[in-house]
Amino acid sequence: MAARRMKSIVLLLAPLILMDHGAEKAEMNAEPWKEAAFFWRDEPESRYSVKNLQTEDNDYRLLVQNIEGLIGLRVDENFMPVFIDGAVEYVTGYSKEDFLSCKMRWIEIVVSEDQSLVFENLEKAMYNPAVSTEFEYRIRNRDGEIKWVRQIIQKTPAGSGKPGEIQGFVRDITRHKLAEISLEKIEHARINEINHRIKNNLQVISSLLSLEAERSTDPGTLEALRESQNRIASMSLIHQELYIGETDIIDFADYLRKLTAGLFSSYRVGNEKINLKLDLNQVYVKTNTAVPLGIIVNELVSNALKYAFPAGKGGEISISLSRMKNYEKEHKKPEDSGAATGHLNEKNLPFMLIVEDNGQGIPEWVDFRNTDSLGLQLVNIFVEQIEGSIELKRDRGTKFSIRFRKLEK
Repeated sequence: MAARRMKSIVLLLAPLILMDHGAEKAEMNAEPWKEAAFFWRDEPESRYSVKNLQTEDNDYRLLVQNIEGLIGLRVDENFMPVFIDGAVEYVTGYSKEDFLSCKMRWIEIVVSEDQSLVFENLEKAMYNPAVSTEFEYRIRNRDGEIKWVRQIIQKTPAGSGKPGEIQGFVRDITRHKLAEISLEKIEHARINEINHRIKNNLQVISSLLSLEAERSTDPGTLEALRESQNRIASMSLIHQELYIGETDIIDFADYLRKLTAGLFSSYRVGNEKINLKLDLNQVYVKTNTAVPLGIIVNELVSNALKYAFPAGKGGEISISLSRMKNYEKEHKKPEDSGAATGHLNEKNLPFMLIVEDNGQGIPEWVDFRNTDSLGLQLVNIFVEQIEGSIELKRDRGTKFSIRFRKLEK
C-alpha cells in the first residue's frame, strides 16, 4: 500500500518538478502546491481505493480459479455474499450468479445436521477478528450428491476497505474424507476381529480351568480356580461387548450390570439374602480403562460376597458410577484412621466408582494397600494402572471409592 501511494505522489507532483526546470521558478506562487497537495490527500480515499479494491478482487479471482476444487468468498455482516468465485459450479452444481443474486443461499445446500456448526463458526469469526476459523461440514450439491468441504474464514482486517465483511475459502475434500472413512471402517473391522479372538481365547482358558476344577477336591484349590475363572470372565465380557458394538469403547454402566449379575450367580449360592443395588450413570470408556476397572469391581464385589456377610447373614452390596460434581466442596479429609487416599491430583479425576456393603467390614488392623490378599493386591495395581486414586472407609461396613479419568492413550 505504501509503495503504491508513493508512486501516486510522484505522478501528481510531476508538473511542479517540470516547472522547476524553467526560469520562472521564483515566480511560482503557492496555488499549484495547494492544488497538488489537496489532490494527493484525496486520492487514497476515493479513486485509488476503488482501483485498489478492483485489483485485489481480480487477484483473488485468479487465485481461486487456478486451484482445483477451491472457492473464494466474502460475505457482509448479514452473511450475504458480496464476492464468490472459483470452482463454484464444480463443487455445488450452482453458478456463482445463483449465490450472488441470492437465488440460492449457501446455507441451503449445507446438510441440515451441520447448519448449526456453520452458523456457530460464522459468529465466532465475526466477533474474533484476530483469529481464523477452520471447520469441516457436508453440503448437498444440485444433483443431490453429498460432498465434504473444509472452510477457512476470518473477518477482514480494519483498513482493508471492506468493513464488517468475512472472507475465506471453501475446499472440496470429498475424496480425502471418503478415503479417511474407508480407513476407519477397515480399522474398526480389524479391532473387531481382535476382540473376537481375545474373547474366544479367554473362553478356552476358562474351560481349561473348569476341567482342572473337576479333577480337584481341595477346597482351597477349587476357590482359587473359581476366582481365576471370574477374573477371566470379567475380561472376556468386555471384549464381547466391544465385538458386539464394533467399536473400541463400551457403555461401562451396562457392562457393570452384566458383570455383577454373573458374580452374584457364582457366589450367592446358599445365601439369597444378599441384595444388589446399582446406581449407574452412563459412562463410555475405552478398553485400556474398562479392563482394569472391570477387574477392580470383580475383586471388590467377590470379596464382599465371600467375607462381608458370614453365616448366612443378609445385607446389601451397592455400586455407583457417576461423573463427579462439586468435588472440592464435598471432599474432606476423612477422620476415620482406617481411611486411605491416593497421592494423585484428584482434581483431574472426574469420575467416581463406589463399591460398598453394610456387612461386618474390614478389620482395623488390615492395611488394604499392603496385604497378602491377591484380590486387594490386584485392586491396588489396577488403580495405579489407570492413574486413579482409591479411598477406604470402614464405618458401618466397607466402602471403596475409586476416582478415575478416561485414559486417552
